[in-house]
Amino acid sequence: MSVRLYVGNLPQTFDAKELEALFTNVGEGVRFKTVTDRETGACRGFGFANVDDQKLAETVIEQLNGRDFGGSSLRIEISERRDARSGAPAERRNGANPNAARKANNKVVHADTVDGESPDPRWAGELAKLKSLLANQTVGV
Repeated sequence: MSVRLYVGNLPQTFDAKELEALFTNVGEGVRFKTVTDRETGACRGFGFANVDDQKLAETVIEQLNGRDFGGSSLRIEISERRDARSGAPAERRNGANPNAARKANNKVVHADTVDGESPDPRWAGELAKLKSLLANQTVGV
């Protein structure tokens, strides 16, 4: 299955063959398309790369994210598909709640966690207070 990568922080003018050479040095099976301004044809500073598999995508990110290209530090990450009409992430389409618990890799990811591993740092203080309050409550008979 193909993986789509966001490639950001591109200079307005650059040699596409140089960028393709960077991707080719990492591995075969990377196809890149820059996003250009409709009126001027200049690069809008980002594009997308389609990579043949997840392992190659991770290698591309590891080797090229933060690398200098044309005086800019490349930003490469897995692309989040967006709804074409609203621009919102695809998971938010049709009123879906992005904070609702969802299953990923056979584990439930809750809204108070990041990647299902640790509490979201934005809510860590509040979560600690709630846990403390719950621990100090006594059950009435």
